[in-house]
Amino acid sequence: MHETYAKFRQLDPDKIIETVRALHSRIEERFPGSGLGRVIAELQGIAEETVQRMRWIQRPHLPLRAAAVLLSVGIVALLITLLRHIHQFQFDDFTNAVQALDSSISSVVFVGAAILFLVSCENRIKRNRALKAIHELRALAHIVDMHQLTKDPESSLRGLTRVMSRPELTRYLDYCSDAQALISKIAVLYVQGFQDEVLLNAVDDVEDLTAGFARKIWQKITILENLDACASLPESVSRVTPE
Repeated sequence: MHETYAKFRQLDPDKIIETVRALHSRIEERFPGSGLGRVIAELQGIAEETVQRMRWIQRPHLPLRAAAVLLSVGIVALLITLLRHIHQFQFDDFTNAVQALDSSISSVVFVGAAILFLVSCENRIKRNRALKAIHELRALAHIVDMHQLTKDPESSLRGLTRVMSRPELTRYLDYCSDAQALISKIAVLYVQGFQDEVLLNAVDDVEDLTAGFARKIWQKITILENLDACASLPESVSRVTPE
């Protein structure tokens, strides 16, 4: 029962890949050889790469963690050694006591800083790799937006769109909206198992970007649906007669 609930508490990367594959299949069936189909094929490859990157990010970086553990053991050994030989320090001499204390504290601080650097270095390596992938998704969102940019409902109203009929144009825009949603979902995968504030902000930016593009697409779809509704009205209703 708990395993069933857990499936609905996080995104399934395999399901996202299947959805991208299904979208690519629908586009190729309706618009074979189109530029949008090639873009979604690239998105499918990125989704598959995302699964591998996500698993790499979630795995611990063993060399860095081993080095951090060795340094931690070293600093503990240093403290034990100092405590065992503390009687050898001449605390009656104030200058020697201060120098010994300062040297000990400096050694501990230096090793501690090295440990913190190694721990943060692992996060920075993973973050940089994830941010690079997020930038690719952001660029792909702009490319999808470019494909719908020239699909103008006004051109359809004036009969200037000869390649696509009005229903085909609506379907094409719908596919663009689906692509933007999938780009957003792929970006979320990077923060699903890796908590990082910088990366989370980057993913939020991608979600806002794709949502903005999707709103523009649905504005066009609404206009096309209104045009279809007006075209289906009887002439006596659709025509406004002057009083």
